[in-house]
Amino acid sequence: MAIDTSQFFQIFFDETEELLQQLEALLLDLDIQAPDVESLHAIFRIAHSIKGNAATFGFSDLTDITHVMESLLDEFRHGHLCLTELHRHLMLEAKDVLKMQLDGLQHERPVDSERVQQVRAALDAQWLRASSQSKAAAAAAVLPVVAAAAQEEEDLGYGFFEPLDDLPGAAPTSAGAEATEAALLPAAALGPVSAPEPAPGSARRDNGSHGPEASTIRVNIDKVDQLINLVGELVITQAMISACSKDLDPALHEKLVNGIEHLSRNTRDLQDSVMSIRMMPMDFVFSRFPRLVHELSSKLGKRVEFVTEGGATELDKGLIEKIVDPLTHLVRNSVDHGIEAPALRLQSGKSETGLLRLSAMHQGSHIVIEVSDDGGGLDREKILRKANSSGLAVSPEMSDEEVWQLICLPGFSTAETVTDVSGRGVGMDVVRRNITSLGGTLGIKSLAGQGTRITISLPLTLAILDGISVRVGGEIYILPLSYVIESFQPERKDLHHLSGDGLVIRVRGEYLPVLALHELFGVTPQSQEPSSGILVVVQMESRKAALWIDEVIGQHQIVVKNLETHYRKVPNISGATILWDGSVSLIVDVAHLLGQQRSLAGT
Repeated sequence: MAIDTSQFFQIFFDETEELLQQLEALLLDLDIQAPDVESLHAIFRIAHSIKGNAATFGFSDLTDITHVMESLLDEFRHGHLCLTELHRHLMLEAKDVLKMQLDGLQHERPVDSERVQQVRAALDAQWLRASSQSKAAAAAAVLPVVAAAAQEEEDLGYGFFEPLDDLPGAAPTSAGAEATEAALLPAAALGPVSAPEPAPGSARRDNGSHGPEASTIRVNIDKVDQLINLVGELVITQAMISACSKDLDPALHEKLVNGIEHLSRNTRDLQDSVMSIRMMPMDFVFSRFPRLVHELSSKLGKRVEFVTEGGATELDKGLIEKIVDPLTHLVRNSVDHGIEAPALRLQSGKSETGLLRLSAMHQGSHIVIEVSDDGGGLDREKILRKANSSGLAVSPEMSDEEVWQLICLPGFSTAETVTDVSGRGVGMDVVRRNITSLGGTLGIKSLAGQGTRITISLPLTLAILDGISVRVGGEIYILPLSYVIESFQPERKDLHHLSGDGLVIRVRGEYLPVLALHELFGVTPQSQEPSSGILVVVQMESRKAALWIDEVIGQHQIVVKNLETHYRKVPNISGATILWDGSVSLIVDVAHLLGQQRSLAGT
């Protein structure tokens, strides 16, 4: 009976992509000087699994590459061929080709057949060279125990597949084949590997990111989002019931009040459990960077040890997808601008190998991600000179924090020349804008000659928000708690009018602009002047402002609803939520307000 295997294609695509990620990580972690035998076995098994699975579904393009990879890896694990940096780079190229072919099958994307043939030819040439060497040295076998175990494993064939015959077509063995291999490799990979460990771009991770494999089940993300939305509605309904129960007499309705309290606790636990489904470990992001650091450091002639910490720290899947690009730019900046060339590091009394650290940790309801290096640090004077030449209003009295923030301005770059890596002034401003759009903050610290540390703080999820409800006239608005510093009723003597009808408040020696929310949203306020109302001080990075409101109602955890999905984009509003009484309340876009205030202050 014929079986329709197309129903299993998506499972194959997902599993193969995971195997390719593992393959890349294992290749980058290999010690070229003394490769770990178990790691070589693991790499071989991955290639064998991809080949066997692809053959089952009839994807011959994938089996062509993986069959030659498997043959070459077999020479390494038998000890017939010595692993070099050239081989590692060739294997990484093959992994990229497999990923390209996989995307072509899954998403019907074009496949560069010329590149596929180049990589295939280079692998063939290496395998034939290794095969001839192993035949000549058959009498003096290396690592006999390992070879015997590998042969036994190969004979078993995993119980599923017959051995594939040698692929048709003559393998390139002439000088043209060697030229093909050279075209695939950077100049750094062609030279002898004689530098001390760690190898350029080597990755070292904390023990927390390599725990035992857990049982998993694949669920479509749309089903997870639907479940989260339903739980959100349940939370809103529970809040309405709790609000109504406040008017009940506990003595007369003891059982009902106790039941509502139990419902509240259970609903909160259910909400936390469901939200955790969307949480993913940061290692999903961190695993992308060892390859980037490895190739970029080789290209720039630098030696970089890449260390990750806190890979098990979890973040919402939606945020993880949006944090990749900002982190990629920060990592590239650290390798390109931060860490010096080996000769300069030796002159400064440092090790010729620079340290690049990427870490993540939880702090309350936020996740803090740090990108730090032990390079030369930011050059304060150079940044100020560049700012002056660009017509920016700067002064030597500016604090270091204010100077560092200049590199986040659009078009700002201190690079002397424009390269394919950096120098166009596009990057840090986009990083800050992306982080701010996610409700996060970006901090920069640097010491000359010691390095730079960039800190990103993000909310754990975009679906749940801790906020403060405030009343402005007859409307209730939500202020995200992460931006709120304090609230107070001001005194008239602390309020001052500036030219242009600007109003500021003096708070402990610092003057803050006063923003009237009733003017922004066209609402009639209850308080006719700030001294009869309430001011809420909000802050994002180094920017502060005081929001003029009528009343602070309280602190709540709210379920965020996307306003654009159901209505349209509203200026100065980031979303909406449903309150305990069933009414809709708008969430103030504090980051946008502060961004506007800064631009006004600079004019």
